[in-house]
Amino acid sequence: MTDRAVTGKDEARLRELVLLRRVRDRIDREYAQPLDVEALARGVHLSAGHLSREFKAAYGESPYSYLMTRRIERAMTLLRRGDLSVTDVCFAVGCSSLGTFSTRFSELVGISPSAYRRQAAGDVAGLPTCVVKQATRPVRNREAARARRG
Repeated sequence: MTDRAVTGKDEARLRELVLLRRVRDRIDREYAQPLDVEALARGVHLSAGHLSREFKAAYGESPYSYLMTRRIERAMTLLRRGDLSVTDVCFAVGCSSLGTFSTRFSELVGISPSAYRRQAAGDVAGLPTCVVKQATRPVRNREAARARRG
């Protein structure tokens, strides 16, 4: 094996990482738009399966999971504001099904969107936005997932 062959592999991996970053940036920008893995993959000229595998290897979760986490993160912000109904928040963040939104929200946050809205109203009062964003970032609720499987 020559040094050139290794360099070529490294260059190919870097090119692929750039494509994955473009997908992640697109999700971050367009989370409220209808996005699916096939459309994301077409945007960077990869197959949906390859994109899903490589995205998960690079970021620890599938593109769909990353998209839903971004949507739930934004929903949490809107629910804390308190001026929109749960249904309005669901559609504002790009979800088309209130049931799917509520289920995913509960999985990630540990409580329903309605309960979160009630609870969060006073929890973050007076905190700087940057602190609120970090402190309230959704994390997979592994306990709930284990209980459902159990």
